[in-house]
Amino acid sequence: MKQEHSHDEEQGHSHGVVDASLFTSKKGIKAVMASSVVLFAGSLFQLFVVIISGSVSLLSDTIHNLGDGATAIPLSIAFLVGRKKPNDRFTYGYGKAEDLAGVTILLFMLASAGYAAYVSIQRLFHPYTPTHLWIIAVASLVGFGINEGAAIFRIRVGEQIHSEALITDGKHARMDGITSLAVLIGAFGAYAGFPIIDPIVGLFITALILHTLWESGQGVFSRMLDGIDPKIVHQVKHAAGEVSQVKEIGETRVRWIGHTLHAEVTIAVDPHLTIEQGHEIAEEVHRELKEHLPHLTHVLIHVDPVHK
Repeated sequence: MKQEHSHDEEQGHSHGVVDASLFTSKKGIKAVMASSVVLFAGSLFQLFVVIISGSVSLLSDTIHNLGDGATAIPLSIAFLVGRKKPNDRFTYGYGKAEDLAGVTILLFMLASAGYAAYVSIQRLFHPYTPTHLWIIAVASLVGFGINEGAAIFRIRVGEQIHSEALITDGKHARMDGITSLAVLIGAFGAYAGFPIIDPIVGLFITALILHTLWESGQGVFSRMLDGIDPKIVHQVKHAAGEVSQVKEIGETRVRWIGHTLHAEVTIAVDPHLTIEQGHEIAEEVHRELKEHLPHLTHVLIHVDPVHK
């Protein structure tokens, strides 16, 4: 006896999950757009201060914040594309668009790091003392506040909907907040008569951006290669094993498609059972999986006879 039971929530097996999936996409879009509007407004204020002060560290921070606001474009597109239904060409749907958005964000971060390094090195060889130091300090605090707020919001929503791209963007915003605070050091250095501290802070910002780029890149590219936390695989096996009629748990595969989980599980049952009984066991396994992993929206269960 060998059976395969496919549970695809988007095709009517559990309509409640469909609504949840669409809701999380809308939630992701809302998180991105709301925080990006605030970031963009704060960046414009910082840009004004750069123009009147000439601070290279604040310029690096402003470019970084503007780049962070620009990530709303690929993320929003990814969430919208990810809501399209599967078809004959893209049988798993379009959830992987979120991974592509994550790569795009990494490229934004790399570009901002490169520009910050270039401007800072230029200023090292051509020193300049920034003016309007008090307003530079205000702009620094404003940058920190808006970025930290965006980071908390995006990471929280990203963890709720299991979107690696949104979590990555939140970490990026958090690092922007730290770099904004670093601008204060440059302002105090200029006030104390050491204008060279300003470009040094710019180089420090570059190093922070590259560090975030490295950490975020590991998560994004792991998702692209269908990497999964081994704990999730263990949860799937444990949940399937909760059904008493399941004698063995065989091959188990789990992957993220966007912010939803897809799983294939092979279970072994008593070979003397009827096909109908095997089907009922598969249904019970499916219910256990859904109870333990709420983000599991697609399940394919293979039922094999146990070999004695």
